[in-house]
Amino acid sequence: MLEAPDLSEDDIRLLAQIASGVSAKDAADNLRLSARTVHRRLRQICERLEVGTPIEAVVWAVRRQLI
Repeated sequence: MLEAPDLSEDDIRLLAQIASGVSAKDAADNLRLSARTVHRRLRQICERLEVGTPIEAVVWAVRRQLI
């Protein structure tokens, strides 16, 4: 079995924002980041978790009780 990728606290905060239903732009505003940074980080998280979309990354984190 492959070891689960580590997510930073910032990654978890970003996924929690997306899980709450806000847009990536609103998440960026809430986290005081640029929208471009949020999109890049979401893409990196998805690549690490080997999922296709940020929603799948949210589901991954929820199932592991990270958010």
